[in-house]
Parts: sequence; structure tokens; C-alpha cells
Amino acid sequence: MSTEPDHVRIFDTTLRDGEQSPGATLTFDEKLQIARTLENMGVDVIEAGFPISSDGDFASVKAIAEASSTTTICGLARSVPGDIDRAGEAIKPAPHGRIHVFCATSKIHREHKLRKGTDDILALVEKSVKQALNHTDDVEFSPEDTTRTEFDFLRDVVKVAIDAGATTINLPDTTGYSYPDEYAAIFANIRKALSVIDERGIILSTHCHNDLGMAVANSLAAVEAGARQVECTLNGIGERAGNAALEEIVMALRTRADHFGIDTKINAKKIYQASRQVSMYTGLDVQRNKAIVGQNAFAHESGIHQDGVLKHRETYEIMNPTDVGVPTSALVLGKHSGRAAFRDRLHEFGMVLSDDQVEAAFTAFKKLADKKKEVYDEDIEAIVDDVLENDASAGRWKITRMQVTAGSDTVTPTATVEMQNPDGETIQDAAIGDGPVDAIYSAVMRIVGRQFMLRDYRIRAVTGGKDAQGEVHVELRDTEGHSAGGRGLSTDILEASAFAYVAAVNRLSNPTHKQVTQMSGV
Repeated sequence: MSTEPDHVRIFDTTLRDGEQSPGATLTFDEKLQIARTLENMGVDVIEAGFPISSDGDFASVKAIAEASSTTTICGLARSVPGDIDRAGEAIKPAPHGRIHVFCATSKIHREHKLRKGTDDILALVEKSVKQALNHTDDVEFSPEDTTRTEFDFLRDVVKVAIDAGATTINLPDTTGYSYPDEYAAIFANIRKALSVIDERGIILSTHCHNDLGMAVANSLAAVEAGARQVECTLNGIGERAGNAALEEIVMALRTRADHFGIDTKINAKKIYQASRQVSMYTGLDVQRNKAIVGQNAFAHESGIHQDGVLKHRETYEIMNPTDVGVPTSALVLGKHSGRAAFRDRLHEFGMVLSDDQVEAAFTAFKKLADKKKEVYDEDIEAIVDDVLENDASAGRWKITRMQVTAGSDTVTPTATVEMQNPDGETIQDAAIGDGPVDAIYSAVMRIVGRQFMLRDYRIRAVTGGKDAQGEVHVELRDTEGHSAGGRGLSTDILEASAFAYVAAVNRLSNPTHKQVTQMSGV
């Protein structure tokens, strides 16, 4: 197909489709950190966001474009002039920029969403691709809901897009409706019907959702049928049931090289760390039995399995944990470690922080090291996450003091909270609740003067041990229907709960961080 050495290009959409997972809100700095991680991994294309959707999304796509060097930075756009120009402006600073234009093509979308006829859509596709070419010569086009589009019309749409100048054609299974044989046939048939695809070296791409649990299987089937780009996300996060998981695609192609005969350019040893980073920043936990990166992925409890692995690892492990970066030891630093060692560890994590952020993280590390006997990688990651969260909340509500009374049924849980408002003024109030956390949250609402619904509250230990830090994730909804998540970290779980709640309150006070019903992508 292409004159370039044949490989499967990894198009990561964690920062676009992944962030559309309910409850997954990322700050500006967190998006930059994830983008750096993806580039260091060797991802070919980063879909950094949907620039027209908000000022915050536009700013983050532009910042990622400015910070990139080798990876192509992509912005998503509907077949709408304003979308395309906004995406073009956002990716302009990138050494390698792409605009990804999409237009719905299935009968159900044409009639109920677009309310346009086939001729109107063909004209719109041609116009949109040509407009995108005014900003970059790297234009990708997606017929949204490909797998429910009549093949003859799909063929016509793809031909128009290619003739207009698109260099990548993505055929998305938008609703997770297809199955492997059917999906592969679409790719095989489109290549057969349009010889121009192979003649011009047009890259065919997959984008599969996991509604029926077949996103990875469908993507791999498409690769067998000639697709040379896979759109995916870390940990498989995304709208509804999620997307094809990057780590599963990469390791399936690599582990079964005997079958596929083609690989990616991903540095797989960075997969585990990237997975952890995305889980921590989004607040979306990785299920224990998740392939490749789950806690149980390389764990063996059955006596027969343990015996086999001890005798010869490959009896029950088809991959070596170190191949995907699972650490053999997570203990890294102690209370006597200095700034240089701490900074080196951040560099190993692929984290790029300002001097002020490094200093804040180091101060928090030393404070934690005085409380804990052992400080682990997970602790360091959580500290950095907390620093980024605090930076995102700069100039907003902050808790300065808190006292909580709780106990047996005869003691009513009471919280007295002192906060600093965005203007630097100190306000104090108290409230009772069904429990200590409820009392804290009621007091915060009284101080802020707004009502919120707690939609989700999760707590986890960052590491093992009774001295482990507690990390709390919350999701709030305000009276206008906006949602936002927040995280808090402390060895005191009530303090962590308060920090998480206030972080979400601050995001709901900042329009760029509000998660509302977003415009669907591919």
C-alpha cells in the first residue's frame, strides 16, 4: 500500500474519545502529560481533542501541537466549516498536523440525525475534505456508522473523499454493531471496489467500539483485510462500553507475529506505566482481569498453574510481564532521597513538570516519607497527580482547616470546615450529616453557596499496607446538569474525601472543565 515500511499505525484517541467516558475529565496539564507519554511510546497519531467543542479543548489541542516533535497531532471536526477551521487553527503549531473530518452516512443517521439525502452528503464530504486541505495536506475522513451504511453508498462516499484529497480513510464501527468476519469483509470489498486505494497508497483505518465486546477482534480482523491504522485508546476507555484497547492491539500483533506478520512501532515496555497514568488521571479504574494491564493479568492462584509457571514460565504465560513494563520492584525512594533522585524518577515516569511543580511534588514526597516507612512508585505518581490537580484549581476554593466529629450512634457526625474563596477571603461553616463524609460535603456546599449531587464516590489504597495513602474520586453534578470529577489524596481518608469534593467544585466553577453532553465523534 504505502512506500513506507509496512507497519500498523497506532492512532490514539484517549484524549478525545477516551475523555468522553462518563466521569473522565482531564485537566490541561494532565492532557499534556498523557500526550508526552503517548509520543514517548511511539504512537503515530494522537487525536488530541475536538477543538470546536470548547475553548478548553481548543487550548489543549494547540498546546499539545506546540509540544509535539515526532508524532502527528490530530484534531477532530464535523463536516462543518467552523469545525474544520477551528481544528486547523489548533493543529497549526504541530510539525505534523492532521484534521480528521467525519460525516454520518448510515440510513438511520441520514434520516434521523442529519436529515439529508445521499447527494447532499456526497457534496458535503467533498467540500469538507477540500476545506481541510487548506490547513494541512494530511486529512483523514470517516463515514460515521460505516458498519450500518449500505455498501454502494459507502463506496461512493469513500471515492468522493479520496478524489477530494483525503489520504486516510477510517471505516468506523461507531456503535460496536459489527462482528469480525463482517467487518473484515467491508475492508476487503472497499479495496476491491476502489483500486485507487492501493494505487495511491491510501491508508485504511479502523475505529471500533466495544458495545458487543468485539472492538479488538474487529480491529484485528480489519488489519488482516488490509487496514494499516488502528484507532484505539489506553485501557480501552471511551464512549459507552469503550474503544479497542491500545495495549491489546499492540500485544496481539506482537505476540501472534506468526499469524499477522506485521507489527506496530510502539515501545511496549512503556504500556503499563501509560495505563496507570491514564487510570489515575481519569479516575477510571482498570478492572483486575483486564488483559495486558490488569492486576491479575500475570497473577497465578491455581496450584497447577503456579507449578507450571515455576517450572517453565511459558506453560501459562504467553507474554513476559517485563515486555509491557510491569515493574519487578516498585520501591524507589526513601526519606533521605534528594531532589536529584526524585527528579530522575519523574523522568523515568515520562513526566515533564515545571520547576515549581517539581518543588511542590518533592515537598509532598518528603512529608509523606516522614509518615510512611516505604514510598512506592504508585505514591510518587499519586503525588504528582495531586500537584497537577492543585495547579488546575489555583485561584479557586481551597480547604485551609477542617475538624470532624464522628463516632457511635449517639454522636451526630459534625464537620467544621474553613475555606479560602477565589478572592482569598476565609469563610468558615459547619454542618451535620449521615456520616463524616456527608457532613464535610454539606459544610462545603454551605460555604460555596451551591448545591451539588454526588453521583459517584470511590476510594482506593494507592499501595498496600496500613500506612497507605488513600485516593478518593468523586463525580458531582450541579443544578444545571453539568458534571465534573475530582480527586483527593491523603493518608487521612476524610481529608482526601474533602480534597476530591473541592476539586470537583472548582471544575464546575470553570466552564472549560465542565463535562456536558458532547458532540459525538466517530
